[in-house]
Amino acid sequence: MTIMRRENLSRIAGNTHLPVALTDIQRAAAWIEGRVVRTPLVQSPSLSQQSGQPVYLKLETCQPIGAFKLRGAMNAILAVEPALRQRGLVTASTGNHGRAVAYAAKELGVPATICMSALVPANKVDAIKALGAEVCITGTSQDDAQEEVDRLVETRGFVSIPPFDAIDVVAGQGTIGLELVEDLPDLDAVLVPLSGGGLAGGIAVAVKALRPQARIIGISMERGAAMQASIAAGRPVFVREEETLADSLGGGIGLANSVTFALCRDLLDENVLLTEDEIAAGIRHAFLTKGEVVEGAGAVGIAAILAGKVSLHGPTAIIVSGGNIDPARHTAIMEGASA
Repeated sequence: MTIMRRENLSRIAGNTHLPVALTDIQRAAAWIEGRVVRTPLVQSPSLSQQSGQPVYLKLETCQPIGAFKLRGAMNAILAVEPALRQRGLVTASTGNHGRAVAYAAKELGVPATICMSALVPANKVDAIKALGAEVCITGTSQDDAQEEVDRLVETRGFVSIPPFDAIDVVAGQGTIGLELVEDLPDLDAVLVPLSGGGLAGGIAVAVKALRPQARIIGISMERGAAMQASIAAGRPVFVREEETLADSLGGGIGLANSVTFALCRDLLDENVLLTEDEIAAGIRHAFLTKGEVVEGAGAVGIAAILAGKVSLHGPTAIIVSGGNIDPARHTAIMEGASA
């Protein structure tokens, strides 16, 4: 269901009160060029026919780690002085950010420790270990993992690379918005997975600055949608983390959130929530129509169109944020297993 919709053309990224500016994103694009992939934007004939508008998929599955997170992680790590990097990097992650930090750390020759909860799927944990990072499994939530990060920063002097609530991270994710407007100048709407708000907030800053009339629609799962609940409450709130097909969208936004809450509150036009079965349908559709193996979080834009939960009025881009789904789970979903 659609939780919120509001006109916000007056609250575009040029507003000086916002914590991230277009210039931050443009700088990030220059820094990470050649270190991340400029991902393709491909039309989806099936979704275009269903919605009556041209629909395109922004395939962040084409990044070396299979997810968009490399953009923000690489930008944030490059912003750290080389001598400080050598102390070691640490982060909390639901999987893809940890993989991004591990990949970037390996590329730059620095050590990394990734803290995750027991809810993170095993395939994502194994992928991080394969990149040479140290893995710490603690607790049953992103908040628990963040507590361990804070301890390691205090006791071992590691440098924290936040998963979303940091200007450099948001600016890196926002480079997707620059590419969208360049590749689709008449862009009318962007359907973007919404979790901690780094992806949605960064894209919103870039798109609203360059094409203010475009709508940014954040999409989450019904189980534990922390940013949606926080926007509804008018402040960051605690939401219990639950198991979901969209596991990458799990976790809180932090009660002391200083960057992404303001961006999402001020720049998102709508928030949409999906059931687990709707997310599963999005995963199936991506594979059956485009041959794309997509994780739950990456399928939510597709799922929102299939479920009839968004109204499109012009050329629309869907952010397919990642493809790191457990193979056995993907097979079960394709065979029609219930979510």
